[in-house]
Amino acid sequence: MHVRTAAPPNRSVRAVLLVLGMLAALLAAALPSAGQARAAVPDRWGFAYLDNATPPSGYVPDPSRQWGSWTSPPSNPVKVDQIGLGAYVVHFPLIGGAGGIAHATAVNSAAHWCQVVDWKAVGSGEDVYVSCYLPSGTPDNSTFTVLYTSSSGAPSTPSGSYGYLYSDVSGTVLTQYNSTGAVNAVSKGGTGIWKAWLPGLGLSSHAGNLQVTAVDPKQGARCKVSDWAPGTAGQTVLVACYDASNAPYDTKWTLSYSHLRAVHGPAFPPRSFGYLWYNGSLPTLTNYNSGGATNTLAGSGAPFTVTMPSIAVPSDTAQTTAYGSGPEYCGLYAPWARTSGAVRLYVNCFGPGGAPVKVPFFTAYTSAL
Repeated sequence: MHVRTAAPPNRSVRAVLLVLGMLAALLAAALPSAGQARAAVPDRWGFAYLDNATPPSGYVPDPSRQWGSWTSPPSNPVKVDQIGLGAYVVHFPLIGGAGGIAHATAVNSAAHWCQVVDWKAVGSGEDVYVSCYLPSGTPDNSTFTVLYTSSSGAPSTPSGSYGYLYSDVSGTVLTQYNSTGAVNAVSKGGTGIWKAWLPGLGLSSHAGNLQVTAVDPKQGARCKVSDWAPGTAGQTVLVACYDASNAPYDTKWTLSYSHLRAVHGPAFPPRSFGYLWYNGSLPTLTNYNSGGATNTLAGSGAPFTVTMPSIAVPSDTAQTTAYGSGPEYCGLYAPWARTSGAVRLYVNCFGPGGAPVKVPFFTAYTSAL
């Protein structure tokens, strides 16, 4: 049997086919793959708990309380160097880049607070500088949690909502993110007062969680959520900052907002996270547990015990921010405990002079997975 073969294309046809092939390759490279299309913000993130207030050089903190978006966190652990009294630099590997924000929370049974000094890309990593203080404003060694996260674009699955911003003293937004694609803004009020506006993240009632951290390289500073007004068009948040004498103080600060998302921003994973706002009561939509359980609050504030059932999965982290019009501030009394799947966060708050007080606060917990 004779089988006819197609004649080879002439030179002009081959040229056209070659061009079309090149265009197809370029288009395939430009378009996201199925895996990329499913990717969710944040782009880069890491968290850690410094469990040693006087760490040796290159100290690797608690492995069960550190993780990040780099390929193999156990093989590339977070490291911490102490660079002065109460001053530390946290080295996150392989997540260096521009933008993003950082949060820090003191973990101490005595009155302390911790703040962010700066963060920057160093080689392929991201260094976050943290300083801790006594109520007098004197630098002092302390354990703390620290979180860095950076987002861009929009998640393919619009689960919940998320936004952050980093503001300078004047109210200029230095870096920001909004999961709706809108642009966050800040307006300056009196000394130590700013109004943050996160458009598009609107709900008709209080829902979600807020975290605020002072950013100051010169002296001790504390920032908190002074007031919060939700609306269908967006979230309005009043931020107040104070110095060690409890006077209103102008400083830089970071703010993040998350609703049905973990504190560092992803829509998925993690599968295990929760948050709670105590304002004298526990508003339903600000009390969230991804396991479907109900978070509870116990204690008189010295410390409070926040129990979040069914979501305790290491590696994990927590952040806490005070709420209200006064200079009080909050942290964690001790590292969180994990018992039978439940996580217990111990939140302590302090007034002028470092006396324990019972005041409102936000707290958020997340696992890496």
